[in-house]
Amino acid sequence: MSKGDQETNPISSLGYEECRDELIEVVRTLEQGGLDLDASLKLWERGEQLARRCEEHLAGARKRIEDALGSREVTDG
Repeated sequence: MSKGDQETNPISSLGYEECRDELIEVVRTLEQGGLDLDASLKLWERGEQLARRCEEHLAGARKRIEDALGSREVTDG
């Protein structure tokens, strides 16, 4: 994903895999270094937002699993 794509795609519209993949790229870029402080901070902030969005996706998946298991226990019990 190019830098331009990152700026035009709001994080709220990204699926889990897209967030995860972009977060991996953010980490790689930060680890490589060579960015000025402002660019590093902007990238760090984007990474934080991506990580939060990944957590939201995972929490939603966890809730769906818990709900499915709960409804199965009610019908099995």
